[in-house]
Amino acid sequence: MTAAPMQWQIGFVGYGEVSRILAEDLRKLGLQEIFAFDIKLGTSAEVPLLEHAALHGVRLTRSSAELSACADLIISAVTANQTVPAAEGCAQASRPGAWFLDLNSASPGAKQLAATFIDSADGRYVEGAVMTSVPPHRIRVPLLLGGPSATEFLPLLNALGFNATVASHQFGVGSATKMCRSIMIKGLEAMVIESFITARAYGVEDQVLASLSETFPGIDWEKQGSYFFQRVIQHGRRRAEEVREVAETVREIGLEPWSANGTAERQAWMADLADGGLFGDKSAKRGDWRIEADLILESVAKSRNKPGAHSR
Repeated sequence: MTAAPMQWQIGFVGYGEVSRILAEDLRKLGLQEIFAFDIKLGTSAEVPLLEHAALHGVRLTRSSAELSACADLIISAVTANQTVPAAEGCAQASRPGAWFLDLNSASPGAKQLAATFIDSADGRYVEGAVMTSVPPHRIRVPLLLGGPSATEFLPLLNALGFNATVASHQFGVGSATKMCRSIMIKGLEAMVIESFITARAYGVEDQVLASLSETFPGIDWEKQGSYFFQRVIQHGRRRAEEVREVAETVREIGLEPWSANGTAERQAWMADLADGGLFGDKSAKRGDWRIEADLILESVAKSRNKPGAHSR
């Protein structure tokens, strides 16, 4: 591969929030050839993808194989459970020597298995662990790279505007770092949601917030609570899938993932409520966690056939 990075053809497998943000930023930086494939294409959920692609000059393909056949760099950003199938699908038609950057929130074992498919097709697999939320940082979100080709790939990726460092020459180290971090971060989201809803039901939210502020004075719990509620309402489904991979990461070392399993259930529960329309427009920024908590408590009361119970 002799072309400079800014002349590469880049393909995104998975055209969700992360890929769209990266595609926008790459286009602004002058990259001309950007492709994308998503399993939602051809379904009723394809409209936002078509609109975004048309607006930003992204060429949509009919399959991951079609995309990989023309890409110098494939960036995989799919749901966690599609990590290995995405790599397998791309390996069937990828160019020899093409790069494959796996940004998925998957367990070390899943990353290692995905790498075998790409490597068997003479591709160059690089593990990428996204270490914080993408939207605030966009293309500059911190990435940890892993694998035998990570050091060679690093300057090429950063030449595209990314903010990456090498974590290890072994697969799994970056993803293990991310997964262990997610036990805390995604778990904290779930605990705050459960704590705040329950405190609201008992009318003790002010006392709970005051106690938390005393114990952790560096955190604005009102603001943090609202942020956690909003992010889980918007992305609870994806978060639940990620935390199931977190649980698998824990299980791979022989430890029972009690905390991760509970977090995944709470995240999925919020996603079910959001998908059922409880919160209306999921992207709306209400700025007060109490609004969502009250909606949830009303829904819980109705499901228990006790109209008005625990509502404010």
